[in-house]
Amino acid sequence: MRLRALFRAGLATTAAVGSLATAAVVAPTAQAATGNLQITKVVVNGGQDIVLGTAVKSVTVTATISEDSGLKAVWMHLEQRSGDNLRFDVHGLATCSGTGTVKTCSRTFTFDPRSDVIYNSLAGRNGWWAYVQVEAQDGDYASGDFPSVGLRRQTALTMDAGPEPVRKGTTLTASGRLTAANWDTNTWTALSGQSVQLQYCTYPCTGYTTVRTVTTNSTGYLKASLTASADGYWRWYYPATTWAQPRISNADFVDVR
Repeated sequence: MRLRALFRAGLATTAAVGSLATAAVVAPTAQAATGNLQITKVVVNGGQDIVLGTAVKSVTVTATISEDSGLKAVWMHLEQRSGDNLRFDVHGLATCSGTGTVKTCSRTFTFDPRSDVIYNSLAGRNGWWAYVQVEAQDGDYASGDFPSVGLRRQTALTMDAGPEPVRKGTTLTASGRLTAANWDTNTWTALSGQSVQLQYCTYPCTGYTTVRTVTTNSTGYLKASLTASADGYWRWYYPATTWAQPRISNADFVDVR
């Protein structure tokens, strides 16, 4: 088991707080507890996967803690692990509120894709954990690992359908392009080999139907040709994998005459 950061009264509180450095202070075993102190709930990013583009994003970890005395210190980590290999870690002291036995503590971390510690292979749901460690005023202690949401690469998807207008019974062509934030280069790059659904809604639109599934080419482009039958809206829908953000393109209305 890797080393944990353990904050106690009298230790320096500024060094490495909120940094990306790996903690180097020995801590008790995860899931340990003494007294009646309990960590009853931990939520990362409101329970939604973290979607990260090429700009800085704030991510909040919130813990609900049951304890009959005051809290001395609450330390939080948000990390990604592969076996014993710690691949990503942000950590720091949380801020707490609540005067009864139930306290709410939170810490907001900064994800900066321009740094060299965030790269494409971190995307997905596997290996992401929140670690919370709590000390109470009466000496009670609790710590544990809690499942976290995943990290997804932000996507963009365009749609163009035409010609406009188009004669009934002739060919209508839908095209578009799928791209995603690339944290290795801090740019937007094509997503190739991805299945994207072409959806249609007859005017007046009450609901879309998938009419074809298309795979993006090596440069992320999509193209499909169909027979024009009636006025309606066309769009692309990318359901995504666990490492990318699902995306619906703009809807393009085509007048069929």
